[in-house]
Amino acid sequence: MFPALKQRVGDVLLPGDEFSSEDDDTISLTDHVKPEKVVCGPGLRRSGDRLVVCKSGVLRHKQPNMFWMESQQRRYVPAKGETIIGIVTVKSGDIFKVDCGGSEQASLSYLAFEGATKRNRPNVQVGDLVFAQFIIANKDMEPELVCMDSSGRANGMGVFGGGGLLFSVSLGLVRRLLSPHSEVLSDLQQLFPCELVVGMNGRLWVKSSRVQQTLVIANLLQSCDTMTAQQRRELFRRVAQGAL
Repeated sequence: MFPALKQRVGDVLLPGDEFSSEDDDTISLTDHVKPEKVVCGPGLRRSGDRLVVCKSGVLRHKQPNMFWMESQQRRYVPAKGETIIGIVTVKSGDIFKVDCGGSEQASLSYLAFEGATKRNRPNVQVGDLVFAQFIIANKDMEPELVCMDSSGRANGMGVFGGGGLLFSVSLGLVRRLLSPHSEVLSDLQQLFPCELVVGMNGRLWVKSSRVQQTLVIANLLQSCDTMTAQQRRELFRRVAQGAL
């Protein structure tokens, strides 16, 4: 498995760094995985029989064979299948234009909602927030969103209800929040029970029982962007003591 790549997990790498399965011949055959079996996540790309770093950051690894670069990037590049929080900016006939935080706006059909028909149109207005999924996202076509899964069910997607607060964080924090058994999310839920929607485009929506708690939660999450795990736990402990 690209032995040098696995050995440098946790290191800060720069664009242009390369790795090959021949970089270290001291690894036994039982540890060797064919290069084509390695899954390249954000920040890595394949170049022949080598992997190339194309985004600076910290190299991360997930068993068995996924690698990616973790960084504090805020610019979002749409990807098919990702769920995002968008802002409806234009209502034109049967199509809504949605600001998804990328380089161009995405389109959202009025039929892309659960139960929507020509007579039963969804109530979507300019300025509304939508939780939606990309079904088309490539450099040659306009991005396209839907608010239902492959079986036609909303599955949590659609227009947000009233209240709540929308704010932005880095894409690195988003991946930490969405990872299984996220410590940040677990500590936050113990501190303040709340509704939290995480968009892969770096937008978070949060709603708590009180406006003051909602603002505190937003400030805590934004602070986590630049904190170590120890610093985060200390911050949450101080807030918990003040909240009791």
